Amino acid sequence: MEFRHLGRSGLMVSEISYGNWITHGSQVEEEAAFACVRAALDAGITTFDTADVYAGTRAEDVLGRALQQERREGLEIFTKVYWPTGPGRNDRGLSRKHIMESINGSLRRLRTDHVDLYQAHRYDYSTPLEETMEAFADVVHSGKAHYIGVSEWKASQIREAHGLARELRIPLVSSQPQYSMLWRVIESEVIPTSEELGLGQIVWSPMAQGVLSGKYLPGQPPPSGSRATDEKSGAGFIAKWLTDDVLTRVQQLKPLAEQAGLTMAQLAIAWVLQNPNVSSAIIGASRPEQVHDNVKAAGVKLDAGLLKAIDEIVEPVTERDPTRTESPAERP
Repeated sequence: MEFRHLGRSGLMVSEISYGNWITHGSQVEEEAAFACVRAALDAGITTFDTADVYAGTRAEDVLGRALQQERREGLEIFTKVYWPTGPGRNDRGLSRKHIMESINGSLRRLRTDHVDLYQAHRYDYSTPLEETMEAFADVVHSGKAHYIGVSEWKASQIREAHGLARELRIPLVSSQPQYSMLWRVIESEVIPTSEELGLGQIVWSPMAQGVLSGKYLPGQPPPSGSRATDEKSGAGFIAKWLTDDVLTRVQQLKPLAEQAGLTMAQLAIAWVLQNPNVSSAIIGASRPEQVHDNVKAAGVKLDAGLLKAIDEIVEPVTERDPTRTESPAERP
């Protein structure tokens, strides 16, 4: 495993981090979840990403139990706050009330007294940003989180939050956006702003919900048991990629992966790690062998000719519009 600084902070994270968005507490049984975490640890992954909303808070609980025998100082545990975790109108968003209650719930489920990174899971248009950042400052200053991050925030929102963070003397160090060969909306605005301000990207869905693994074929139904056939495991997220045009171009990447001595999944993960502003790429898994395969993308260097060839294949189906980085106009 290779390690990188999270932005310009002193925190080191594993190039590949383990996330449990659609697996723990929902898609896979607990024994399988524990086996995947064990595989991640054995592969040298030290960075684990979750959120209070995943599987209705169950994902945090499973991860906490899976890691409870590990040396806490040797791990970087990340979680998030924003999406609903209860029926009340204050069980969501980035109000001071919800942040302060949510961090306590997350720490209890994760079986730890602090998280290394606490992230705003979306931007909350219903709460003054000053209120949100002041609450995050109290979380940091109380020792419940070491660093603060955001997820799917626009460049202008990141810039405003960073200014407040400096005033409040708290480290805003990261952005967690979707990023892959097919989804490059952060490249024109979010990444340049993050580079200027010292934030690093912790990217999710580097394999475009599994499409870049090459297992979905044009003109054929999705494989049985795949994410595209399971409404509980993100079928809605993957649907936008399941067109013959996209799938045909993805299949054209296979010779390039073979040329590089990589599987298509490894190529996809290695590709996002070529961006110097990317600190870590999040992988998920329902089986330990998926972890074993994906971690081989760590430390891979792709040459300029290969990167150009990839661009030529996927450019016609690549999304680059920066306005696609968005948060709900109202709290969900």
